[in-house]
Amino acid sequence: MLCEKAMELVRELYRAPEGQLPAFNEDGLRQILEEMKALYEQNQSDVNETKTAGRSDLIPTIKFRHCSLLRNRRCTIAYLYDRLLRIRALRWEYGSVLPNDLRFHMSSEEMEWFNYYKKSLATYMRSLGGNEGLDITQDMKPPKSLYIEVRCLKDYGEFEVDDGTSVLLKKNSQHFLPRWKCEQLIRQGVLEHVLS
Repeated sequence: MLCEKAMELVRELYRAPEGQLPAFNEDGLRQILEEMKALYEQNQSDVNETKTAGRSDLIPTIKFRHCSLLRNRRCTIAYLYDRLLRIRALRWEYGSVLPNDLRFHMSSEEMEWFNYYKKSLATYMRSLGGNEGLDITQDMKPPKSLYIEVRCLKDYGEFEVDDGTSVLLKKNSQHFLPRWKCEQLIRQGVLEHVLS
């Protein structure tokens, strides 16, 4: 049936949970493009026959095939665009380095787009906030407080806070520090956020 493969691509993405990226369906896309090519060639021959032989009875068939071509195109574009939106969201969730299982589900063109988006975002963040730049990927949800209580998981040594005071980060010690200064150490596994 016409457009069935294109609809299956859209259903495949619809079934995938939000925030997850299903494997790129290259075979499905290839089949859709072959179907579109066949429809286009059939339409071309019918249009030529309509012009030369004056067969107006072929016009409804031509219009039907043309609508099928448009539907296939819309479904294909929706599939690719939704995948790009999911990949963009993965950059904000995981950072600039994606886990291997997610990269395995991406096509080479999608990986190229991800790298371009990553570089563009990094350039933009460097342009903000003066010399140091501003990491806009932190604090995706507004923090409830500017200071958090953290526990040191390993010996780190002295840690200087913005006001000039130094804090000695020893294993199992707890401190009340500015959130934005601690987030990098929390990601590195030096500190853990103590939820009370």
